[in-house]
Amino acid sequence: MLKRSARLLWRTVGRKSWLFAGSERGGDRAAFMYSLIVTAKMNDVDPQAWLADVPARLPGTTASRVPDLLTWNWKASELRRAA
Repeated sequence: MLKRSARLLWRTVGRKSWLFAGSERGGDRAAFMYSLIVTAKMNDVDPQAWLADVPARLPGTTASRVPDLLTWNWKASELRRAA
């Protein structure tokens, strides 16, 4: 499904638009961020809320609790509890 979304974006945006990533590294970063956003959307999670919450909580999270921060386990109610 992610591949299909990426193909659709590729056709919609067009190859030349990717030149504006600035560099190959910038393109890699854009692709990484796009994959995070699409994964959140595929799991019915608001990408903006998830991307704001997880980096703030990650430093205080033990290794055994990291899976709770993945999009398919993350719940919006956890955002309210952390606040």
